Amino acid sequence: MSEEAGTSASIASGQRHYGLDWLRIGAFGLLILYHIGMVFAPWAWVIHVPYAFPELIVPMALVTPWRLPLLFAVSGYASRHLFAKSGRNDAFLRSRAKRLLIPLAFGMAVIVPPEMWVLVREHGYPNGYLYFWLHDYLRWGQFWSHEFPSWEHLWFLAYLAFYTMLLGAAIAWRGDRLFAAFDQLAAWFTRGPRLLWVPVAALVWAKLSLMFLIAERQGLVTDWTGHALYMPCFLFGFMMGGTERLWPVSGRLWKPALATALAAGAVDALIEVFYPGSTPIGHATMALDRAARITMAWAMILVMFQFAQALLNHDHPWRATLAEAVFPFYIIHHPVIVLIVWYAMPLQPSALALFAMLLAGTLAAGTAFYLLGRRIRWLRPLIGLSAQPRAKPPAAAKRLAAG
Repeated sequence: MSEEAGTSASIASGQRHYGLDWLRIGAFGLLILYHIGMVFAPWAWVIHVPYAFPELIVPMALVTPWRLPLLFAVSGYASRHLFAKSGRNDAFLRSRAKRLLIPLAFGMAVIVPPEMWVLVREHGYPNGYLYFWLHDYLRWGQFWSHEFPSWEHLWFLAYLAFYTMLLGAAIAWRGDRLFAAFDQLAAWFTRGPRLLWVPVAALVWAKLSLMFLIAERQGLVTDWTGHALYMPCFLFGFMMGGTERLWPVSGRLWKPALATALAAGAVDALIEVFYPGSTPIGHATMALDRAARITMAWAMILVMFQFAQALLNHDHPWRATLAEAVFPFYIIHHPVIVLIVWYAMPLQPSALALFAMLLAGTLAAGTAFYLLGRRIRWLRPLIGLSAQPRAKPPAAAKRLAAG
């Protein structure tokens, strides 16, 4: 990835960045593969299997720190362009609420319950799924060792909606000042290596300041250490989507950012190897681990944004379809993985056979979910698609994209 490639492509306001589309597609695809890998990794996950491959520790440790921060950064970038397209703050917020909160509600009512049934069954729950859904799913509090209600993997939608609404409230209150602050901050980041080291220092400081005071616990009102990382990544993407001046900076810094990410990833991987699973870990080592993860997360965001800018910023006939399909795939994939494992384990498949079933089954279920949902108008908003099907490009545009 050359610096010239990073500086030559100008991203006009409102113009679609195909590279960020491809990056979003790849990030969600990686997330799905990661969850399949968690079935075989030697860490506790949502469902238990008699497999544990220590060989997965290092590759998964090198992915874990940055996969979700990258998604929040890409989502922030997309939000900036959706804001520009909407024209008004209230229209932007209504649009984002529909695209995030409706699938979240649908997922919690329809998609998540089968997974929760499997989880309580693992702890001895005696009843079938229909009885569970009608009588026991809609409750509040602990039930068979699990918290209800639950959004499971859909927590990402809840967090993203929360950040978007907070941003919208800030824009409504002091929008001019906020956008001026974004412009000033972007200009400040253009000097030297500030875009790499200042956010790392700030994020590490925030994480270490909170982690020994507040438990690391997922939840919209409990995950303050998570918010301290994810929301700045979202806001960075939003800022990046509104300016051209940071793209040359990412082009200039991607090499030191990559070196930083590799060094931090090596530290995190070594800690995972020497302290596997729930092995007790001292405060100093835990602090080093969290600092390494955050350093790798930020550095990889810069690397991947530059990768998208320099190598992926071009259209393809499949891009629009894949970009539309990744959201439905994300919504359905997690319970599909859990259900496949639950029903496959009595057959005692080999690890390779189970992996093949998970890969093929997740791909088939996601494809069917998307193809069916996009054709049924009332179902489209429930699975994260626009209410109206996207317009097909004219034949000339198709030929141009294909060429």
